[in-house]
Amino acid sequence: MNGPKPPPRILAIAGSDSSGGAGIQADIKTITMLGGYAMSAITAVTAQNSLGVQAIAPMGGEIVSKQIASCIEDIGVDAIKIGMLHDSEILGAVCSALERADSNVPIVLDPVMISTSGAALIAPDTVELLRERLFPRATLVTPNLPELEHLAGRTLATLEQMQHAALELAQAYGCFVLAKGGHTEDHRVIDTLVGPADERAVAFNHARLDTRHTHGTGCTLSSAIAVLLGHGQPLEHAVRLARSFVYRAIEGAPGFGAGNGPLGHQAVRGG
Repeated sequence: MNGPKPPPRILAIAGSDSSGGAGIQADIKTITMLGGYAMSAITAVTAQNSLGVQAIAPMGGEIVSKQIASCIEDIGVDAIKIGMLHDSEILGAVCSALERADSNVPIVLDPVMISTSGAALIAPDTVELLRERLFPRATLVTPNLPELEHLAGRTLATLEQMQHAALELAQAYGCFVLAKGGHTEDHRVIDTLVGPADERAVAFNHARLDTRHTHGTGCTLSSAIAVLLGHGQPLEHAVRLARSFVYRAIEGAPGFGAGNGPLGHQAVRGG
């Protein structure tokens, strides 16, 4: 008699958030709540909370590479989420270490560049390297509006402009792009998924919640998509389910912190 199906093995490569709202901590909570087995490779240690980022201490490239290798070579991996990479040494180490993973393993890349509070989380000379080395390897890239504007090199004032910029990225690097609209002033949050083959854009939208507790939404969304892909869900459906998870986690926020507080991952039941 066959036993229960093992959980999908999800490797999160990202920075640590000391307050638990974003980064590796949000990744592990999300992966666990959605039925995955969470592993981690920590790229940087941060001192941060709901008010902002107070300090960043990047890890060396060698230890980041060894963390990834330890997971892949023994446990194995079904999907990978990549978040904060901080500098070119870490990025290069991640790229080299990923060569150990099967090329069919989906990778969700959250191009973390700027925190919600406005703090820079990546060295300026690393951005181009990110585009050159990781975008082509990614299954899906999930920029928010400020990140998409930075990558496009221009201001994006309308949904149509966002979609066009996302399509440019998708076609340039052969990956899917989910352009997140949470930073716009629209009454509804509209995210757009586009692919490299000029397929139809798929728009997802929901009502904007009136809350300041949104710390870690990008980390949570990208991790949720990764674990759902690890479960075998098609990309579009994985995005739809992941967005629902994030929405419910925002609704369940515990209200901690004096600023941009964390989500309530633990409040979401049933995935």
